[in-house]
Amino acid sequence: MVEPFDNSITPPSRNSLLPTGEGIIIDIGTGDGVFVFECARQNPKKFYIGIDANARPLEKISEKIHRKAAKGGLPNVLFLQAAVEDLPSELDGAADEVHIHFPWGSLLGAVATGNESVLRNLRRICSADALLEILIGCDPVRDVGELERLGIPSFSLDYIDSLLAPRYAKGGFSIIERGALPQSEWASVQTSWARRLKGRAGRSLTYIIGRAISKDHLQEPSANS
Repeated sequence: MVEPFDNSITPPSRNSLLPTGEGIIIDIGTGDGVFVFECARQNPKKFYIGIDANARPLEKISEKIHRKAAKGGLPNVLFLQAAVEDLPSELDGAADEVHIHFPWGSLLGAVATGNESVLRNLRRICSADALLEILIGCDPVRDVGELERLGIPSFSLDYIDSLLAPRYAKGGFSIIERGALPQSEWASVQTSWARRLKGRAGRSLTYIIGRAISKDHLQEPSANS
């Protein structure tokens, strides 16, 4: 399995937005920002951007990153309020990695059905050869109402291969790996949701890793995208 959690991308982004020289990692639907904060603390030469449409859960951690370094502050973190459908143009071509962990609501619906418009928006903020990592945790019994509402059938590897792979390709990403992450490895996912859901019987964690397709090889957007 490709190591999807180590944030190791080479070469680093050449985008001039945040010239860290070590790569720019963007977390979409960042929630309380724990994933961004923990990774930034462990990788001080990388720059992390957490984005969420709801800024309220980020209030405490946003205050924390602006403290002095001796008191836990992190100069390599930025939090932004934005929806995935309206990502800032300043991020175009910036990301060496894009992460989406435990999406819910409209974000889950977009990535789990292969919404072309959203995927192209994600591709827009990617540098050449960037990686996209998506982790989806589903319980087919407890989550049945939400899955039906979003039009998501049983989320299986066959579903990813047969339906999502071609949709992701149209959206700008080639799926290079997919699989199920055993609960013994959930600890490697440094998010609050991974900690809360670990050990719950019936809940599976499926990962998708995509690589950005060269813009020269992208198809024209579909008329209904």
